[in-house]
Amino acid sequence: MSMGRKKIEWVANYMPLLNEIGRLGKPFKGWKIGMAIHMEAKTAYLALTLNKLGAEVIATGCNPLSTQDDVAKALSEMGITVYAKRTHDEKEYLKTIHNVLDHKPDLILDDGADLTVIAHTERTEVLENLKGISEETTTGVRRIKVLQDEGKLKVPVIAVNNARMKHLFDNRYGTGQSTWDSIMRNTNSLIAGKNVVVAGYGWCGRGIAMRAKGLGAHVIITEVDPVKAVEALMDGFEVSNMDRAVEKADIIVTSTGNKDIIKEEHLLKMKDGVILANAGHFNVEIPMEQIEKMAEEKFEARQNVTGYRIKGKRIFVIGEGRLVNLAAADGHPIEIMDLSFALQSFSLMYLSENYKNLENKVYEYPEELDKKVAYMKLKTLGIEIDYLTQSQMDYLKKF
Repeated sequence: MSMGRKKIEWVANYMPLLNEIGRLGKPFKGWKIGMAIHMEAKTAYLALTLNKLGAEVIATGCNPLSTQDDVAKALSEMGITVYAKRTHDEKEYLKTIHNVLDHKPDLILDDGADLTVIAHTERTEVLENLKGISEETTTGVRRIKVLQDEGKLKVPVIAVNNARMKHLFDNRYGTGQSTWDSIMRNTNSLIAGKNVVVAGYGWCGRGIAMRAKGLGAHVIITEVDPVKAVEALMDGFEVSNMDRAVEKADIIVTSTGNKDIIKEEHLLKMKDGVILANAGHFNVEIPMEQIEKMAEEKFEARQNVTGYRIKGKRIFVIGEGRLVNLAAADGHPIEIMDLSFALQSFSLMYLSENYKNLENKVYEYPEELDKKVAYMKLKTLGIEIDYLTQSQMDYLKKF
């Protein structure tokens, strides 16, 4: 058995929600689902589950360096059409997005919205067949809302990222654990006692900061939102602007979803040996072009770690500034993605059943499906909770 197949079979042991969903018959019979998502074992198992539910699945990656080629090969051998390939070539990556759209899918499952944006800009002919889109990420939802605001969105979209069972767990606990898994396995560096700067205190930043604190780091948060800055302060973290924070930093992790979080002047202030990692979807938070331009020397420090010497000081970048937990590790823990992919599965079912009655806009995740996934998760753990009595529900409706 190939290593890719072994990886897929391993995660199947720890995804009870997808296993249960896979027994729901053939709700997607006759439907084509195009997927652009980080192509690793857990997403492969999602593709297999959707196929088991009757869908023809066409899959690719959503980030040039997040595809695991052994998993992509194994998935294609298991009956899924796969175009994903780990590559340093942006054009080659974008070609795989077009390959998926060539199949004119009925539904899109997206992560970061590249598939969605290209369908609405460069490949508008596919919109004739497209019924709906399910988007996984904060970055993707933001981009699709821009399409909506500009009047360009032509199909209904479910913001899976906004489900409570997604962002409260995937973004916080998933990103928190997997980011540090990647940093530690790729640097073999002790975290305890280090000054760790976390840029951004959204749900991902909260998770990264929480785990760094648990590992014994002194954590400094940088923010542009004053409310989040106060929240970080009251959560026990030092809060600073980046200009001052970089002078103390041993490790910097960006998690904002915006560009130019680290600037040229920051690079010049950094300590010798500082480690840079990005946990945002796109490679725009760490200024890689500027680092390449400024560097007097570039060298491979370790696998997945590139060293640069600037003004005599060394700066180490993990995963070329791309999504660190996937470009240089295995992504979120299995059980976390079981939650997110259960949400995705139900989102696609909802779209297939209701698309004719939906407007071309971004919809919040249906609350009844959010709760359904939560109850399913509790059931797999053998946990029972209380329910409101009719009397209690009546009381809550009184003023």
